[in-house]
Amino acid sequence: MSTHAESPAHVRWLSNVPELRSPVLITAFEGWNDAGDAASIAAAHLADRWDGTALAEIDAEHFYDFSTTRPLVQLDDDRQRSLTWPTNQFRACRVPGASRDAIVLIGLEPQLRWRTFCDQIIETARALDVSQIITLGALLADVPHSRPVEVYGATDDERLMAELELEPSSYEGPTGIVGVLASQCRDGEMPTASVWAAVPSYVPGAPSPKAGLALVERVCDVMGTSVYCTDLEIAAATYERQVDELVAEDDDTAGYVADLEEAWDDADENDDEIEVDEELDDDPETLLAEVEQFLRDNE
Repeated sequence: MSTHAESPAHVRWLSNVPELRSPVLITAFEGWNDAGDAASIAAAHLADRWDGTALAEIDAEHFYDFSTTRPLVQLDDDRQRSLTWPTNQFRACRVPGASRDAIVLIGLEPQLRWRTFCDQIIETARALDVSQIITLGALLADVPHSRPVEVYGATDDERLMAELELEPSSYEGPTGIVGVLASQCRDGEMPTASVWAAVPSYVPGAPSPKAGLALVERVCDVMGTSVYCTDLEIAAATYERQVDELVAEDDDTAGYVADLEEAWDDADENDDEIEVDEELDDDPETLLAEVEQFLRDNE
């Protein structure tokens, strides 16, 4: 397909649609669903490594409170001013070594009209003959930064449960745009899986290339391919070293991390997953809700 696909109401096409093989749509949104920027890091890395071409954007006008998420003013080399608005951009990617191609959507969780926003994504996916959607997320959890990143997954689609060895989510409570998108995909019979990485709760504000790398590797497993990750691996090692130094400066934090490491190692010896909380069942959105409640209680 070399011409523009039929456009959903609030989507603007930036280029002609290339020929893509049964594409998978991979999404990541900055905000509540993106602890340590891990999902955004992973999606951007994949789009860059797959030479993603800007394909379409969702018009920000209808979905953001610009008094909260403000546009940015920039000056070019000639001192001419321009505005940059919140962006949700689809990038078309031909994936070498895989049987399917990808479309990567990188954006920002909207403040307004979530159902309409998700409709734009689903309608665009249908226009592009997307075979399935993979949503990326990251959550704060009681995990040590010095051990492998826990990656969680969930789906309501029976075929993807078998294909990706995932379970349906049992979470009930507040959710983000990723949860709403997954729900509308299910209602619209669009196969969807959600993949989350756990980020240490004691470094919530630091970007985590280590968690981003874990998400990249999981997506590559799903796609049946691999990408060059040396730069992410170096960034992940630097991140771990810097957190080591920060932890060492505070005895209480160092003790807390040592307890997490001991729990991890004990669980690993028993070939079990770490239990972040006995009642959470390792469900990522439950963990997110618990973290949000903690933050509200400590405002």
